[in-house]
Amino acid sequence: MFIMIVGEAANFVAYAFAPAVLVTPLGALSIIVSAVLAHFILKERLHKLGVLGCVMCIAGSVIIVVHAPRELSITSVQEIWTMATQPAFLLYMGSVVVLVFILVIHFAPRCGHSNVLVFTGICSLMGSLSVMSVKALGTSLKLTFEGKNQLIFPETWLFMLVVVTCVITQMNYLNKALDTFNTAIVSPIYYVMFTTLTILASVIMFKDWDGQSGATIISEICGFVVVLSGTILLQVAKDFERSSSFRANHTPGSPSLSTRLCPGNGELAKYNDEEVSSEEICLRIQESY
Repeated sequence: MFIMIVGEAANFVAYAFAPAVLVTPLGALSIIVSAVLAHFILKERLHKLGVLGCVMCIAGSVIIVVHAPRELSITSVQEIWTMATQPAFLLYMGSVVVLVFILVIHFAPRCGHSNVLVFTGICSLMGSLSVMSVKALGTSLKLTFEGKNQLIFPETWLFMLVVVTCVITQMNYLNKALDTFNTAIVSPIYYVMFTTLTILASVIMFKDWDGQSGATIISEICGFVVVLSGTILLQVAKDFERSSSFRANHTPGSPSLSTRLCPGNGELAKYNDEEVSSEEICLRIQESY
């Protein structure tokens, strides 16, 4: 837990020194480190698909780093506030708030537990705003430590309030998604949606792509797509490994799933002489109750 806190603190600091377009996709590197450490420490075999996914994440990350835009030179939190109140970003922020309210009030009670996109959509939308606020707050603290006190401005505290609100909402619905659906489904969908929306928000607010050529922007997008593909491949490999181990443990001598789940297994003896499937046996026993 301590190491996780240190890692998140480092991630927070990274947003103060580099564009979100660069920092957010590089979060996929933590998935690679986790997969490699699990292979050596927890003895979880890394499948060939998983190795390919790791290579793709590294290759995509290199492409993104090489073509990443430069960090803007910001001298005051009020400059960030001006960026946050420009019409384009206000339109994006308003759209996000409206969509989140619709998802929370209308869709979450009706289909939140049957459609994985509802909870992950709320997390991703709020996550994009939290990253923008984290970047603003991190930059303010960096300037403060450099001797330019930004804590005297109300905008700094407003960004802090937005960070707390967005992160609490984001974590709440992410936990709901993980409690309801398989992690192998939630993780790639959440990563794709969260990263895409964060990059979109950063491009609108901080204009990261201004001054870059079309070829450079396309290269960044290609690197992003490669990282996303590698992340999804890693999750698919993990799910494939689980299903393979399940089939390996499900030996012919062990009772079938329907036999184990069927009540009244002691009554199976009466059907031993009949050529009846296990599902039919289970159905007959249940009807007898």
